[in-house]
Formats: sequence, C-alpha cells, structure tokens
Amino acid sequence: MVKSMTGYGRARETLNGRDITVEVRSVNNRYLDCTVKMPRAYVFAEDAMKTCVQKAISRGKVDVFVTIDTTAADVTVVSVNEALARSYYEALKSLKENLALEGEITPMSLAKFPDVLTVSRAEEDLESVAADICKVLEQALSAYNDMRAVEGKRLADDINGRVTTIETVVGKVEERSPQTVAEYRARLTNKMNEVLQSTTIDESRILTEAAIFADKVAVDEETVRLRSHIAQLRAMLESDAPVGRKLDFLIQEVNRECNTIGSKCNDLTIAQDVVNMKAEVEKIREQVQNIE
Repeated sequence: MVKSMTGYGRARETLNGRDITVEVRSVNNRYLDCTVKMPRAYVFAEDAMKTCVQKAISRGKVDVFVTIDTTAADVTVVSVNEALARSYYEALKSLKENLALEGEITPMSLAKFPDVLTVSRAEEDLESVAADICKVLEQALSAYNDMRAVEGKRLADDINGRVTTIETVVGKVEERSPQTVAEYRARLTNKMNEVLQSTTIDESRILTEAAIFADKVAVDEETVRLRSHIAQLRAMLESDAPVGRKLDFLIQEVNRECNTIGSKCNDLTIAQDVVNMKAEVEKIREQVQNIE
C-alpha cells in the first residue's frame, strides 16, 4: 500500500544509562531532504541516523529531533599525577626538616594541592552510543511509517474513487462517439436537401464526408490508452514500493488523453464529459503530490 509523505513518529527508551527520545516528522518534498537536530556532543551519530532514515523513506522533507539525558550514564575517572605529588611531598618534607615543623605528611594533605588529582568523564564507545540512538530512531520510524500507511490508504481510496468516475465517463464517451457521426451525417443530408431541393443527392458524397468526419473525431485510440493508464494507476496504488513520482507522470498522460479527446470532439455532451474527467484528474494530481 502506498504511503503519505506526511507523518509523525516518536520513541523513547533508556539504554546504557541514557534516556533517549527521538521524534520524526515530515512534509511533502520532491526529493529526500533529512535534517537531524541533536545535542552537539552526539553529532558523531548523525551520519548513521541519516542512513537509517534513507532506508525507511525515499522522499519528503524529514526532520529528526533527538534529546538525550545522560545523568545515569555519567562515569567519572580520577587520575593521580604521581610525579607532581612526589615533588610536593619532597618539598613539604624539606620544609618540615629545615623549619623543625611537626605533623605528618598524609595523602589527604597532598591531594589538596592543585593538579595532584584530576577528575574527568570516562571515554564513551562512540559506535555503541550511535547504535543505541539508531535503535530508538528505528522505533520512531516504525511509528512514523504506521501513520503514513494509514494516511496513504486514505489517499489511495480517494484516488481510486476518482479513477472509477473517470472510467465511467470514458464509457459514456465511447458510447456517445459513434452517435456524433450518425448525427453529423443526418445534419449533412438535411443541409444538402435544403440546398439542392429537387436535385438528387449524391449518397456516395455524403458517405465520404461522413467517413472523413468519423476519422477526425474518432477517439478509440485515446480511450484505449486511458483505460490502460487507469489499470496501471490502480496497480501502482496496490504497490508497496514508493510510486509517487510514477503516479505524477502517469496522471499527466491521463490529462493529455483527455485534452486530445476534447480537441477532437465538437460535441457538447462529450465536451462536458471531458470537463468532468479533467476535474477529477486535477484532484488526483493534488492527492498524488502527497504520496511518497
């Protein structure tokens, strides 16, 4: 089933002490345009996230929002500058002996001096962090695709209804087209009767003129192509693959056949049918712009 290009999905999970929330939303766009907004400390995961998005979405303006709470994941490491601590110790020992001072030189007293102890965050496994973020992203994309599928079904149902209307009108055109030739022949005969009156009418000339007219207004080829386009369109709407661009092209072909029928037929009834078909085509074209 086709999918809409408009959708929203959200997922949240705590992995390895990080509370990760990912939101995905999109609107119509001719091509895939993905933007990721996340804390600067985690931009290393952006490429991996865009790869995940490209696997799930073929086109649309996609925005991905990531928030990460790392409170539970903060791991600190305490480092000792032993060379500096030894220098402080030797200096304190010398000072104690030279000035005959009392008291012990303890680790606690050495730790109070600058840069003896340094506290830093433990290094993170970037690949593991990126994998955790992508895992939550995939959950958000799953919810996002579910929403797009629901909207896509609504679009497909609407388009199918309009295609059925077009198909019905095509049948009316096919039924009406031969009648226009018969009516033209009758008008031509009456016209010649009025002009020639008592003179014998050349039946072969009327047949020739009627044949020329029939050839000019024949829309058999156009209606056959229209029915073929309609069958293709319905098949595309049942496809699981992205078909938005193909549908856009196909509906242009449908519109072209309608225009050709309108230009060939100078019959008022058929002209009205063509107007009705083109109105449905235009509505389908608008809906196709929403399909991935």
